[in-house]
Amino acid sequence: MADSKRVKEQKAFDETKLGVKGLVDAGITKVPRIFHHPHDNTKITKKYTTPPVIDLTNIHEDPRARKRVVESVRDASETYGFFQIVNHGIPVSILNQMKDGVLSFFEQDNEVKKKFYTREPKPFMYYSNIKLYTAIAATWKDSFLCNMAPIPPKPEDLPIVCREILLKYLNQVKKLGNILFELLSEALGLNPNYLRDYGCADGLYAFGHYYPVCPEPELTLGTIKHSDVVFLTVLLQDHVGGLQILHKDMWIDVPPVDGALVLITNDKFKSVQHRVQAKNAEPRVSIASFFGTLNHQSTKTFGPIKKLLSNDNPPKYRETTISEFVHHYATKCADGTSPLKHYRI
Repeated sequence: MADSKRVKEQKAFDETKLGVKGLVDAGITKVPRIFHHPHDNTKITKKYTTPPVIDLTNIHEDPRARKRVVESVRDASETYGFFQIVNHGIPVSILNQMKDGVLSFFEQDNEVKKKFYTREPKPFMYYSNIKLYTAIAATWKDSFLCNMAPIPPKPEDLPIVCREILLKYLNQVKKLGNILFELLSEALGLNPNYLRDYGCADGLYAFGHYYPVCPEPELTLGTIKHSDVVFLTVLLQDHVGGLQILHKDMWIDVPPVDGALVLITNDKFKSVQHRVQAKNAEPRVSIASFFGTLNHQSTKTFGPIKKLLSNDNPPKYRETTISEFVHHYATKCADGTSPLKHYRI
């Protein structure tokens, strides 16, 4: 597609402020070309292979149970860079209300929803395809972004349709994150408070995603292949499915569960590449909570954990600032390439 025609179509799509859902509501039967993705020749495994499900029951009361969980976290993080958790302390009722809240936001009256549509940084942002004008192709989803910590949003900045549950759920995730960073620290052989004291749990923001029904799912993707550029990701997804992780050069389906997380620690724990397929059965919703930072002005440097380094295990990545890392990710990784390759020593 010629660049001028492509930009014209992108702009026309953006100016509707209705996102991909607006296209579906209008009754389209063909996926517009700005959403067409190159074919991925990576195989999809036919075997029943799934990342581990780790039960967090009694990790505070039973030292043996905690030891088993820490070992499971270490094994899963080294093998997959991804695992699922159950009995994590967040009530099922809150999880269900949060999924309903995401659905309610995207399926509310268009005129109310459009008031939140923006590409400018705000406490709450609704948009479709944040990299619409720079990515190889647009993805088949609409999103919102809510910055929760270190500075929580004012309630009046949030949509009334999901305001209460969004605050309630993210406060629960914040508490869970502290527990997960303890387990990850112990799995690395560090003091339980190490990652938290390093600042990994200070920042929290969340993306709510809505994946409309797609008439030609084979032509596009809900989310392209990528690795998360944060310390830790906790994902809540509904029953529809579509999430896949790349393991041993094969795509593996991840059955819908309560949570998923990723951590980068100098190649000891993997940062798994993952994607979301478009579906033609029913809409899919998810909310991904990221422990990281949106403070791109910080001069603090991040790199391999020095306590894990030795002559036999030298650093594999150079240190960098959030500003440099995010700039590289935004300008050089639109195709899903891992930004870590740029920093490898």
